[in-house]
Amino acid sequence: MPLRIAIGGFQHETHSFAPQPTVFADFQRPGGFPPLTRGAAMPAALDGTQTALAGAMPVLAAAGVAQVPLLWCLGMPAGPIQDSAFERIAAMLLADISDALLEAPLDGVYLDLHGAALADSIPDVEGELLVRLRRILGPDVPVAISLDPHANLTAAMVEASDVVVPYRTYPHVDKRETGALAAELLLARIARGKPWKKAFRQLDYWMGLSAQCSMAEPMQGIMAARAAIALEHGVAELGFCFGFPYADFADCGVALSCHAETQAQADAAADALLALLAARESEFRPDAIPVRDAVALALHSAMGARRPVIIADTQDNPGGGGHADTTGLLAELVAQGARGAVLCLINDAESAAAAHAAGQGAELDLALGGKSDGVPFRGRARVVALGDGDFTLTGPMGQGNRARLGPCALLDFAPGIRVMVASRKTQAYDQSILRHLGVDPAGCTIVALKSSVHFRADYTPIAERIIIAAAPGPVIADPATLPFRHLRAGVRLRAGDPASTTGGAA
Repeated sequence: MPLRIAIGGFQHETHSFAPQPTVFADFQRPGGFPPLTRGAAMPAALDGTQTALAGAMPVLAAAGVAQVPLLWCLGMPAGPIQDSAFERIAAMLLADISDALLEAPLDGVYLDLHGAALADSIPDVEGELLVRLRRILGPDVPVAISLDPHANLTAAMVEASDVVVPYRTYPHVDKRETGALAAELLLARIARGKPWKKAFRQLDYWMGLSAQCSMAEPMQGIMAARAAIALEHGVAELGFCFGFPYADFADCGVALSCHAETQAQADAAADALLALLAARESEFRPDAIPVRDAVALALHSAMGARRPVIIADTQDNPGGGGHADTTGLLAELVAQGARGAVLCLINDAESAAAAHAAGQGAELDLALGGKSDGVPFRGRARVVALGDGDFTLTGPMGQGNRARLGPCALLDFAPGIRVMVASRKTQAYDQSILRHLGVDPAGCTIVALKSSVHFRADYTPIAERIIIAAAPGPVIADPATLPFRHLRAGVRLRAGDPASTTGGAA
């Protein structure tokens, strides 16, 4: 008889202080990812996408596994998930597991999770989901999970699963590879017939988001060292989660797990990586600069440059919980006369609809964006191009995923500053987002992007320079300034700070 393995996924990255809550409908229409899909339709919906599950399914198929599809869904990062939304999704997934067990025993379960989800009443959503899953499965059915490295990994997640496999990259360009590895390790766990020994460690400082980029130091070197440590100690998996430092609960922060044949191996590898992270702490300080300085630096750098200067609007990053509609960077581009600049994107369905109603070539007065913070940009714009927001992503982060952004428009504000407007939020990590409205990013003077790091995968090859700007937005470059109330004692919210910071403004 072939092995019988259930597969599914649940993805959300929760920002406790983001202005918009996450509701059930957000899982039904995420930008750039498949909508909530359940049962037999799920494999086809995920096939060919940039998801870990899309990488796991071929590995399981090649091993002759009978795959039992459950549910897969993703909500774009935002505020806490409403309890009703989480309970509805959890009920579906757990009901599907129960139904699968009624048909025949399961040999294993693989879940494609994020690891940084919070609900209104549940601070550790993935841990809670896995605990509930264990109550149904019992202690002996192997469970493998993959995680985004921005997971706030908890002891509950590690305890309730048999192996934890985070992505290795940020930008996350190895989702499929991670899913494939998780599937391989699940098969190995089933074949060996007993669990690996586990180690779990939490770091005592937080890392600035932009410093976590695995394309540059210090993270590039740390990830290479992680692989070397795992090989040296002969462990099955050494998982490293960078943390998502906007979640107000006790276990927010950097953590790692290790699975090995012996407890001594697991502990030694985990402690070696922990020691390396302690030694390089000072390199993880936040590095964003004020928006006025960022635009001035971009204009100076663009003089005589053959390639575009990139400005990352990191504090309104939709991938971190921003609404992609703050207008501080746009206002500064206009104030400093950044002719030839293009901003991608402003999430504003009303302005997009007004542009479509006016038609290409028309001029109209707009109060653009600002729905989340009450600060729109007011000005007169010409409608340069219109689109339906339905296209396929082409960059390393999303290649093969279908973007469904609703009606979109390219607007030109004097003096020659273009803005892409979409009806749904998405992170500006793929050049195809602009290209679908006729803009070639490589031909622009300045490209301003609502993103923190993910844009680097597709934009670094064409960039003259990359500048991280701190314009208004909820994804604060230095999260130590946010009013946390529920953190554990001893964690420092800013790398390099000599004293412990355990909550409140810092």
